[in-house]
Amino acid sequence: MTISPLLRRAAGALCVPLMLSLAGAAVAQTKPARSDVGADAGTAILWVGNSFFYYNNSMHGHYSDLVRSGEPGAPNRGTSVTISGSGLDWHDIATYLQPDGIGKYSFVPGNKIVFNKPGRQFDTVIMMDCSQCPIHPQLDAAFHETVKKDAAIVTKYGARPVLFMSWAYKDAPEMTGQLAEQYTIAGNANDALVIPAGLAYAKAIARRPELELYQPDKRHPTLAGTYLAACTTYATLRKKSPVGNKYTAGLDPELATFLQTVAADTVKEYFSR
Repeated sequence: MTISPLLRRAAGALCVPLMLSLAGAAVAQTKPARSDVGADAGTAILWVGNSFFYYNNSMHGHYSDLVRSGEPGAPNRGTSVTISGSGLDWHDIATYLQPDGIGKYSFVPGNKIVFNKPGRQFDTVIMMDCSQCPIHPQLDAAFHETVKKDAAIVTKYGARPVLFMSWAYKDAPEMTGQLAEQYTIAGNANDALVIPAGLAYAKAIARRPELELYQPDKRHPTLAGTYLAACTTYATLRKKSPVGNKYTAGLDPELATFLQTVAADTVKEYFSR
């Protein structure tokens, strides 16, 4: 599970064909036990994470726009709670889910306030750890402990726990399979659905290596990267293909279709292995 510095340096020196091979072969060895979120596809969703979520005007907004476009009139509300650089153990999930807390009202067009249903505010809670916490030798145990604790809290409050599998750093593609494995293991251990966004990144790079999914820091997502992850989330939670969805986040339509297709293919492959 350790990200070897030697592997990281070697990855930067690999030739393109070998890098594509590594990206294309990156999978979780463990088969996911849960393939749907449960009775509700996620009408009201709480996104708990870090800057990977809030880049590009927040992933939860792009997901909501995909739902609005693909399923006009479908109930859909998203709230994002993020802390820059955070691990999942930085977040107090119980506080977020307390009645009359986060999510009890929303602002709608016309500067009006709508008070949401009383009591439980969220149907689904999507949780992501820091970018390397699940596979870091000093933090991996805390990842599994925190997921267990937080999944129990989410369930106690009547919502469904979901884990967001993050992507590898651009210069460390070996992280893809490692992250996929640990997120899948944690999901299975806690009856939590897993969103295979990291695997979608690897598949997109394998199919179109010239596509830039990363900011210059080689970690955070470009708009294309955020859109790909949002499409993967849509396909996972809604159990519907995003291909053909009219919401493109302002991306070139051909590129948007490519990313939609990658997301659909990744989700199908991950849950059908």
